[in-house]
Amino acid sequence: MSALPKCPQCNSEYTYEDGLNYVCPECAHEWPQQAAEALEETRVWKDANGNVLQDGDSVTVIKDLKIKGSSSVVKVGTKVKNIRLIEGDHDIDCKIDGIGAMQLKSEFVKKA
Repeated sequence: MSALPKCPQCNSEYTYEDGLNYVCPECAHEWPQQAAEALEETRVWKDANGNVLQDGDSVTVIKDLKIKGSSSVVKVGTKVKNIRLIEGDHDIDCKIDGIGAMQLKSEFVKKA
C-alpha cells in the first residue's frame, strides 16, 4: 500500500493522486503534491514551553501520566534520555527506566 498523506482539512486517510494533486474523497479538498512534501519537511516538534525538540534530546515529564492498561504511573519529574521524534499523536518514542519502551506526547514534557 502506498504512503499517501492524510487530508490536511479533514484528516481522512483515503486520499488519492490525481495528476499533480492529492484529492480527498470525503471532503473534496485538493492540494498540490509539492505542498504536502514541503509540509512534511518543515515539521517542528516543540515541548510544553515552546522549545524545539530534536532526536537525542533529554526531556522531563511535567505531569503524572497514567499508563494505559497498567496500574503504573510515569511520575512528574521523570527524566527521559535519548528521545526519538516520530509522526502521530504520541510524537516521542523513548525508553523510561523501570517502565520500558513507550510513546509520549510532546505537550507533557519539557526540554531538560
